[in-house]
Amino acid sequence: MAAYLIANIRVQDPVKFAEYRDKVAPMIARFGGRYAIRGGAVTPVEGTPNLDRVVVLEFDDMAALKRFYHSDDYAPLIALRQEASTGDVALVEGYAGP
Repeated sequence: MAAYLIANIRVQDPVKFAEYRDKVAPMIARFGGRYAIRGGAVTPVEGTPNLDRVVVLEFDDMAALKRFYHSDDYAPLIALRQEASTGDVALVEGYAGP
């Protein structure tokens, strides 16, 4: 079952964040992930979602997603992202269907 990393990012340092963005994209692919959403326009239609830069990554399963997120390769990029931005990140299991 697919698994997703969902992030809502508020960028404070665009230069550092651009460095993070450029370095993380090939790493995501190397771990078998792909972008489903990458910072596109957000149009709220109900409530007040407080969404800024939304990113959704899709992986084949939760094990693959966790290998990426908890990898030694990604750790320094997490630190770089956190220096450049604040936000919320969650790992979410996909829907397997009936």
